[in-house]
Order: sequence, then structure tokens, then C-alpha cells
Amino acid sequence: MSAPSRRERLRTAAVSEIKDGARRLLVTGGVEAVSLRAIARDMGMTAPALYRYFPSLEALIAGLAGDLYDELRHTVEAARDAAGPEPAGKLLAMCRAMRRWAVDHPAEFTLIFGSPVPGVVAFAEQCADADHPGARFGAAFLGPFVALTRGATLRVPPPEAVQRHLAGHLAPLFARHGDLPVEVAYAFLSAWARLYGLVAMEVFGHLAWAVDDPEALFETELATMLAQLAPAPSGDALPPGAARH
Repeated sequence: MSAPSRRERLRTAAVSEIKDGARRLLVTGGVEAVSLRAIARDMGMTAPALYRYFPSLEALIAGLAGDLYDELRHTVEAARDAAGPEPAGKLLAMCRAMRRWAVDHPAEFTLIFGSPVPGVVAFAEQCADADHPGARFGAAFLGPFVALTRGATLRVPPPEAVQRHLAGHLAPLFARHGDLPVEVAYAFLSAWARLYGLVAMEVFGHLAWAVDDPEALFETELATMLAQLAPAPSGDALPPGAARH
């Protein structure tokens, strides 16, 4: 592969500077503060000049969202790789790393995981591509999760119930991450809903009414999640709504 030309290097540097400017505006004022005019002013350019790099503000927001997904993925992958060989330890380290990134970067978390804005809506619609940043992020979590559940009889509702209610509606998950046993797909989605819900409630300030240390609740829920993912004796699947004590 030949080295990038000077023009290509200059273009890459300009795109990076534009995204950096968009992120600064996002952090200081929310997504509503991000505009091509404001970025151009900070860079000493005219707003029309930015259209040489991004055809619209929505395209810039989508590009920034992709970068943030990649940054978060690299964060959780680094935690995974430092956690040792056991899938359970890897998964716990990744969950903790995601929470820490979200708490440290609330504006960025809100952009990619909060209420959709036009650029992020278009970005999310392309997620069926396995090389999409969002799909790569999901795959990073799915790897150790599948390793943890491989060969196990999961503590989930009876397979026939999961099959009846969910099996026909998993095409988006399978398109992004390949065919999975339905009970594994259910367990993964259930675990993700728990992880995302806890992190989002903390970032958006919706836990203060109940706990003075959100991390304590987070760690309790991680322990519960791991217990529910532990192999169960054959035939010991949980009925819907049942609790394991």
C-alpha cells in the first residue's frame, strides 16, 4: 500500500480537526450547539468551506458518532484484554469500563445512546453492516458473552417460551452478529438491557432518588447478572418471571 499523498494527509488532518471541534461543542453545549458555522469560526474558515469535507451537519454528526463508538469499543477491549483469560472476568471488566467511560463522557454517551438526532438516526440505520462502528462495538461484548455461555444450560425462561415469543423477531441481531441459539440471544439482550439501563439512569441523573452511590447498585447488578449466566443443571431453566434465590 502506497503512503498517503500530501493532499490526503491534509484532508485527513482537516477532517480530524473538524470532528474535534464538533466534539468540543457537544461537550460544552450539547448536540444543539454543534453547527458548521461555529466549527468554521473556531477554525478560521468559512462555513461553506466545510462542505468540502462533510456534505451536511448530519453527516458530520454521524462521523462523530462513529468515532465515539470506536473510542468506547477500544476502551472496553483494553479492559477485556487486561482482565485475564476467564470470560466472566473479561465481561465484568468490559461492563465496568463502559460505565466509567459513560460517567466520564456524559455528552458523548448521550449522543450515541440517548434520544436519536437526525445524524445519529441515519448512522444507526446503517448498523446492519458488520463493519459499522456500532456493530463492531456490539461484537466486542458478544464474544466473551458467547464464550461464557458456551455449553451451558442457561438460567433463562423455558426455551419453548423464548422460542414462541422472541425467535421470529431476532433478524436484526442475526444480521449483525450471526446466527445464535435463541436462548443465548435472549440472555445477551437481557444482559445488555440491564447494563445499558443502569448506565443510562446514572448518566441522566435518574438514580439519585434511590441511592447515594450508583456504583454500589451497578456492582450488585453485575453480580446478579453473572449468577444468572452461570451454567445451570440440565432442565433447571427458570420459568418466566421467576427469581433465583
